[in-house]
Amino acid sequence: MKKEVSREEALDAVRTLLRYIGDDPEREGLLETPDRVVRSFEHIYSGYRKDHKEILGKTFTSSTEEMVVLSNIELYSMCEHHMLPFTGKCHIGYIPKGKVLGISKLARVMEVFARRLQIQEELCHQIATAIDTELRPAGVGVVIEARHMCMTCRGVEKQHSIMTSSTLLGSFREDPRTRQEFFDLIRSNGN
Repeated sequence: MKKEVSREEALDAVRTLLRYIGDDPEREGLLETPDRVVRSFEHIYSGYRKDHKEILGKTFTSSTEEMVVLSNIELYSMCEHHMLPFTGKCHIGYIPKGKVLGISKLARVMEVFARRLQIQEELCHQIATAIDTELRPAGVGVVIEARHMCMTCRGVEKQHSIMTSSTLLGSFREDPRTRQEFFDLIRSNGN
């Protein structure tokens, strides 16, 4: 069973980290830093308190069976290995079978999973699987292109590297024409 951590314990942990890096948490400029960090964590990691099923539960009946793509969704997440940000773009597509989602739901479901400690590959998989499980479309595709601070500000320090990952399910995996249409639509939207 997970032990709940109090807000005061979280504030103390930030003070400890400030001392660990060699600074003084009682210094004027750092007095409010623990509170700011805890509040920022509440936002950055808000995905732990959200349920993707709620977001994907509201659908609309539709007779369309043509691909729906939302591309260039701004993505902000945190690497689970170093707790450093990775940022970029997410592209989500699906082929409806009787029902569609409101367009903002695609971005919202991405946020649920992105606002947690992550690795990019798993983030792709979680988004695609959630849409596939809840909507039951003919196929789903998710592509993420991101820059990882764990590669730019530490480690190999490669400033311009972009990692691309994808998860393709159903017809997006099985039918080369569907897969190609998805990638063509993503490219035509400014990539």
